[in-house]
Amino acid sequence: MAEHYDLGKEGEKLARDYLVKKGYAILEINYRHLKAEVDIIARKGDILVAVEVKTRSTADFGNPQDFVKPKQIQRLVKAVNHYVHLKDLDVEVRFDIVSIIKNRLGTRIEHLEDAFYHF
Repeated sequence: MAEHYDLGKEGEKLARDYLVKKGYAILEINYRHLKAEVDIIARKGDILVAVEVKTRSTADFGNPQDFVKPKQIQRLVKAVNHYVHLKDLDVEVRFDIVSIIKNRLGTRIEHLEDAFYHF
């Protein structure tokens, strides 16, 4: 399997562990709808949180969160809307990014709450 795929899967696991330690309940992982995949759907209190995880081995080409593009955001919003309707939820929805840089020097995790807004 490709090295970047392994790094991405490891990043998703690190993000889940991080969120659980912060009091989030993980509801879904890798939730798919049409062309979108939501890495993590979690709940904290009355808020449903859709989390995009971006993992890189270096920040030389930009921070991981800089790689979430507008088209991907549109897809994520549609997927989460589908999830909310499917589960018949009446909740506030928030979109977060967990940015991870992991390499031989260590691991840096940054959690950006309200990273983007649905419109």
